[in-house]
Amino acid sequence: MRCAVGVAIVLALGPAAAQADGDPAAGKTAFVKCMACHSPKQGENKIGPSLFGIVGRPSHSIPGFAYSDPMKNYNVTWDPPTLDNYLVDPRKTVPGTKMIFPGIKSETERSNLIAYLQTLK
Repeated sequence: MRCAVGVAIVLALGPAAAQADGDPAAGKTAFVKCMACHSPKQGENKIGPSLFGIVGRPSHSIPGFAYSDPMKNYNVTWDPPTLDNYLVDPRKTVPGTKMIFPGIKSETERSNLIAYLQTLK
């Protein structure tokens, strides 16, 4: 019985459990896809806001950045599960967002990227 409960817990955690196992070094490599629009440096915005400190930060919270109205209405805190969901298909998750990135379909790549983003603090 204990084994079945443990399996149920792992299955219920799904992507969140995978994110804990992400490889930050591989995620830094994956971040190259983001760098045209986002910076990993604090206070350095580009077309998109800086991703420094994004994990744990409320969405649309960088003062002075011109977020789209749909993103302003997307009231979440960027935690690993929320980032994982968003990064699959940003335009589907937040219809009307200015972000034209098509998303990252690979669960491993998203997990690695999120592990890297967690180091930006």
